[in-house]
Amino acid sequence: MKNSVKAVIITGGLVMLLLIGLLVWAVAQRAESENDPKPQVLREESHVLDDGGPDAVTVVEFLDFECEACGAFYSVVEELRQKYDGQITYAVRYFPLPGHVNSMNAALAAEAAAQQGEFEAMYQRLFETQAQWGEAAEPDPAVFRTLAEEIGLDMAAYDKAVKDPATSERVRRDRSEGTFLGVEGTPTFFVDGQMLTLEKWGDLEKAIIEAQSR
Repeated sequence: MKNSVKAVIITGGLVMLLLIGLLVWAVAQRAESENDPKPQVLREESHVLDDGGPDAVTVVEFLDFECEACGAFYSVVEELRQKYDGQITYAVRYFPLPGHVNSMNAALAAEAAAQQGEFEAMYQRLFETQAQWGEAAEPDPAVFRTLAEEIGLDMAAYDKAVKDPATSERVRRDRSEGTFLGVEGTPTFFVDGQMLTLEKWGDLEKAIIEAQSR
């Protein structure tokens, strides 16, 4: 066989190996991307309390139900939800802080309630009663079970959900994604995808108004 023919065969083989390698790499990258999606401020599984439609300003709050600042902002948020009803989409995501011994229990209670379609009822009760259980020295899951009874949940289903590892994993997904998005404390608000720096009580409403004008 002439040298020129051998060279063509060898070159063709190397090109084929290179193409196969590139194809394998592309498939691997796509799989990695699908299994580890980029952080998003709002996901399909996020708890949306108000849906203002496609043209509404989107407000997403990362919160800790035991956080006193979140408790203080709760009334502000409720007023804004009423004032801008139909104009904003408001969603909540979990961000339990390690310094609060009941923050994870509270989030589990909220997620267990969500599985029965009662997230907002538990969300409200947690903030309304925060002064009674917040800043406790020891975790007290019984407090949250009582709240679940008060809002009329199926308690067998509630208990099962609280114990289910999938429920705690759901909370941790929010916490992890919040960290990737730059959340360091609570409450942290995102208005139309942009993290808001809070300095005054009126900053959240100001951001909503500015977003409406864009």
